[in-house]
Amino acid sequence: MEEKQSLLKFPCQFPIKAMGRPESGFELKALTIVKRHVIDFEDENMKTVSSRKGNYRSVTFVINATSQDQLDGLYRELTACDELLMVL
Repeated sequence: MEEKQSLLKFPCQFPIKAMGRPESGFELKALTIVKRHVIDFEDENMKTVSSRKGNYRSVTFVINATSQDQLDGLYRELTACDELLMVL
């Protein structure tokens, strides 16, 4: 079996952005998922921004990524969350 190659050099700081509707409570669900995959995540590394009309909100988590497998698992779980409209 061939090992996956990554363009990232680990460990590294890595931003992950999730978007959703403000009334859905997606921020707390996203934070819970991030903390499940990034044990040392600190809340001050989370930034929330509302859209101009307030219909959408984005939250950016800057994490200390330790491996490609960690990022893959985190993205899989975030994208499976119904309250999140998009994950970048």
